[in-house]
Amino acid sequence: MKKAVVVMSGGMDSTLCATLALKQGYEIIALHFDYNQRTMKREKQAFNDICDRLNITKRLSLDVSFIAKIGGNSLTDKSMQVPKTGLSDGVPNTYVPYRNGIFLSIAAAVAEKNDAKAIYIGVVEEDSSGYPDCRAEFIKTIQNAINLGTKDSTKIEIKMPLVSLSKADIVRVSLENNSPLELTWSCYESEEMACGVCDSCRLRLNGFKKANSTDPIKYKF
Repeated sequence: MKKAVVVMSGGMDSTLCATLALKQGYEIIALHFDYNQRTMKREKQAFNDICDRLNITKRLSLDVSFIAKIGGNSLTDKSMQVPKTGLSDGVPNTYVPYRNGIFLSIAAAVAEKNDAKAIYIGVVEEDSSGYPDCRAEFIKTIQNAINLGTKDSTKIEIKMPLVSLSKADIVRVSLENNSPLELTWSCYESEEMACGVCDSCRLRLNGFKKANSTDPIKYKF
């Protein structure tokens, strides 16, 4: 069976990627990263719950806490405020410097070791808050670099099936494909119940609203 590494945060985007990869006939190697983010424990719980639901047995959770030591973002630095206005001049402080580049480099090593020919990542250009490492151009470029830096027989394709979708589109496609939205976690700040006011919660809630659907997770309000 053909294999794919799926980078899975526990959020709705990467969960839909895993759901689609399964429907496309891939055996999945689920890859999760702990980088001392504010909601690290809750995200890992979501990751494991989702893998259980989707019957993904091959899973790998890696400690990449050096990312927090680099700092420069509100997801790992609790002295910084997580944005709640949706307004930002340029890239918001929730951008973790080059995170997707780091994740994809590690995913490439996992893929090469396991003879996987695809890597799925849930990047979204429209609703990515302006993160530079969510652009399709960047993903295509790093794919070329990965294939230059691996064995000739490796030939990895990075798949980004959501890159041109809106959050409302992602909700709709998730519902159409029975992706387990109720197990996903998007909140940047809270691990008990989603705060509902951080930029990630706001994007998610707005996506459900535009899709004329109700978010199945609980919020504080």
